[in-house]
Amino acid sequence: MKIRAVSIGLLALCSTAVVAEQADTSPRLPPGMAPGYLALDAVPDSAALLPPAPAKGSGTEARDKAAAKAALAAHNTPRWTFATSDADLFGPKATGALSCAAGFEISPQTTPKLDKLLRRTIIDFGFSTYRAKQKFNRDRPFEMNKRPICTPDQDAMLRKDGSYPSGHSAIGFGWGLVLAGLVPERATQLVSRGRAFGESRRFCNVHWQSDVEEGRVVAAAVYARLQADAAYQADLAAVRDELAGSRQPPARDCAAEASALASG
Repeated sequence: MKIRAVSIGLLALCSTAVVAEQADTSPRLPPGMAPGYLALDAVPDSAALLPPAPAKGSGTEARDKAAAKAALAAHNTPRWTFATSDADLFGPKATGALSCAAGFEISPQTTPKLDKLLRRTIIDFGFSTYRAKQKFNRDRPFEMNKRPICTPDQDAMLRKDGSYPSGHSAIGFGWGLVLAGLVPERATQLVSRGRAFGESRRFCNVHWQSDVEEGRVVAAAVYARLQADAAYQADLAAVRDELAGSRQPPARDCAAEASALASG
């Protein structure tokens, strides 16, 4: 049985990003981490929203295992490299993951208001997976196949964090939805890249396919809930003003990114 402590969505991030559980079973944010837009008790309940994690011996579990096996073949390929990059949620380049899809550089320097908004929603989209993770307590692929993961420094933390659903997938898909609303002419590229961001967790050998898919469902619920939040809407308006100015081209090699993602 896993220890009842969860990473914020996923996060397979760093050890300081763990959402601890209080005696009354309500979660709290780690010290020093800015809150999201939604009050913790207002975040959609993923445990009620999602079906149970795939049962052992089920067809869905078999599909998950087949997808995990296929992803292992991409170890040390460009797709693995991009999956490793997508695993970073808190570094200075984290929000730039969707820059190529957006058509302009997203960073604390070039789009500070957008960067701040996306980083704040990490809590909303990531935390939204908490209750289902706790309820279903699913083991991760690497715990079963004993193969490498793209973030070995997070091995111990991930073993304590339920696999279903994927918080990274909720965050990536959520970011795609947020950005598609801001840059509607790039909606196809942005939602597609948000989807691929979640798929990176399968290539990292830390999430099953169904974990990734259900993370998108949770993201959609949180995105809908954010539309009624006044603070989010105010920041969104400020971001629109920011994006109305000049935009810098992506600093990433977008051709290489497209090739790597297509190979997956």
